Amino acid sequence: MPVIEIAGKQITVNEEGFLTKYDEWDEAVAQALAKQIDIEMTDAHWAIVKFLREDFKKVGETATSRRVQTEGGVPVKEQFVLFPKK
Repeated sequence: MPVIEIAGKQITVNEEGFLTKYDEWDEAVAQALAKQIDIEMTDAHWAIVKFLREDFKKVGETATSRRVQTEGGVPVKEQFVLFPKK
């Protein structure tokens, strides 16, 4: 798998550019990724990201938008406002 540098760290990604190793992520990596898509992280952004990370640890797969709404308490429309480019 390819390795790229984000926020001064070597990060393993798949062929689509998605991170593949849970423990390589940290908030500095998240900030750098957000900056690439013109998002300034707010408390509302972090709430979703933290829910997704905790949920992934429990379930073993990325939550759908519907799950973020029902389990994480963030309506789908708000998710798209916060992360318009997904």
